Amino acid sequence: MKKDWFGWQTHRLPCPARVVRWGHYGKPVLLFPTAGGDFEEAERHGLIDALSWLIDAGRIKVYSVDSVAGQHWISGRHSSEYCSRVQDSFDAYVYEEVVPLIRNDCASGGIEIIAAGASYGAFFAVASLCRHPDAFWMALGMSGTYDLSRHLHGRWNDDFYFSSPLHFLPNLGDGWQLDALRRRFVLLATGSGRWEDPGESWRLAAVLGSKGIPNRVDDWGPGVDHDWATWLAMLPKYLAEAS
Repeated sequence: MKKDWFGWQTHRLPCPARVVRWGHYGKPVLLFPTAGGDFEEAERHGLIDALSWLIDAGRIKVYSVDSVAGQHWISGRHSSEYCSRVQDSFDAYVYEEVVPLIRNDCASGGIEIIAAGASYGAFFAVASLCRHPDAFWMALGMSGTYDLSRHLHGRWNDDFYFSSPLHFLPNLGDGWQLDALRRRFVLLATGSGRWEDPGESWRLAAVLGSKGIPNRVDDWGPGVDHDWATWLAMLPKYLAEAS
């Protein structure tokens, strides 16, 4: 399997940018790590091996980044205002730097990307599509944590509000963004087992549905936990359907 690394300095992050890509051809997938994960987390946990039959067949190319915003949210070392700024800057980094890198690597200036992730990565995937439907055509969230407002401790701010689909979508008016979102698709997969909260997926689905944004919740049942074994089963299934 072909694997390449990309790195550069960016003013949008408090650390250097790092991106990894597995594959040689196919539909691009931007895979966001879990909250504390780095850009190679998926490989260490066997997720890339689980996708290898799709990657080797040239059906998908998988890209991943460091979970810079997620690492800040869970560290407990920063104010909610600072974490919100990092969240918003992380989104800008993805859109202004990672999306062009993917499009250049795919030799297609307008290619649309699948955003995917588990846990906090599901939040980043859905947020990327909702903020930038001109770049992403599908979001696949697994065992999603979609409400990060618990980290604000009551101190709301615009950086967080405009980063959180649960909060900005209900007030999103008619225009190009909503028109584009109504031609996109959000798949919210969850279990009902240990450490899972399917209510978060259903709450987000209700917000998406109220704005006419196509979506589906798949609950895999009570024996399915918030864990890598779940995501190893989910992601190949859904990406095979999408590619």
